[in-house]
Amino acid sequence: MSFDLPLVFALLMGAAVLAYVVLDGYDLGVGMLMPAASDEEQDVMVASIGPFWDANETWLVLGVGILLIAFPAAHGYILGELYLPVAAMLVGLMLRGVAFELRVKAVGWHADLWNWLFWFGSFLATFAQGFMLGRYLTAFLPGWGYFLFSLMVGAALCGGYVLLGATWLVLRTEGALQKKAMAWTRWGLLWVALGVALVSLGTPMVSELVYARWFDFPETLALMLLPAASAAAWAWVWRALGRSDWQPFAGAVAIFVLAFAGLAYSVFPYVVLGWLTIWEAAAHPSALKVVLAGALIVLPFLVGYTVFAYRVFRGKAKAGLYGK
Repeated sequence: MSFDLPLVFALLMGAAVLAYVVLDGYDLGVGMLMPAASDEEQDVMVASIGPFWDANETWLVLGVGILLIAFPAAHGYILGELYLPVAAMLVGLMLRGVAFELRVKAVGWHADLWNWLFWFGSFLATFAQGFMLGRYLTAFLPGWGYFLFSLMVGAALCGGYVLLGATWLVLRTEGALQKKAMAWTRWGLLWVALGVALVSLGTPMVSELVYARWFDFPETLALMLLPAASAAAWAWVWRALGRSDWQPFAGAVAIFVLAFAGLAYSVFPYVVLGWLTIWEAAAHPSALKVVLAGALIVLPFLVGYTVFAYRVFRGKAKAGLYGK
């Protein structure tokens, strides 16, 4: 049996990026919600993500690693164009990691400083990721209009991660903090609705390729199912608040999965929009075969560990695990 190796690696890279966005997205969202909570609630919030946040970033490493090894020509071009926002994202992730550990050891104003840096690192990493997505959708073209569009995508992603973080807290906390998380979820839903609407209006304006994909009737009529399903998931999250602990988070994940499906439809088969397809950017088939063999060995362990960790640390979070 023969495989279309570039297509296989594109699917693997897409799956890794989606896993990162969902898994690290909720703990970045929790970080951005920290200033809205009391000191005691912050300890519970940190405990809810403590066993998972570091491992969640493994999926980002996997996605970028696949881009480097399987699509080296695209990797060099994309990372060259996104050098500064990538650096900003890494600074944000490092700040968050350091603050996560030191906030529990600091006292007085030092503790407040590290809590603030935890928030700032989460915000900076999230906004940089959204900005990079915006630049990717504009094919890295220069101009203030494209720059402003990228800023808008960054702000929209912040709202999306806040929604994921709030619904995660609905799932993992109880009492007064859970009630706050329900209110944050409603605000997150409104933010996401506005962000998705603005980005959806702006994307075909900044990309001729996306415009052609979205408005190629009647072939794209089936694409209308995605916004309809997203609206249904949005309504499901709103309705599930106060009725279920797990359904809001599941609905928020569904919104991201549907948005990712729409993005994949819009850009496929390009890995650099309008310039390089996955087949043009792919490494030599012999190299892809070797890498695929290694991936098939590593991936089951990565997935298995993730499932195991979430099973072991399931249930409601309690202060003290990472508290003072």
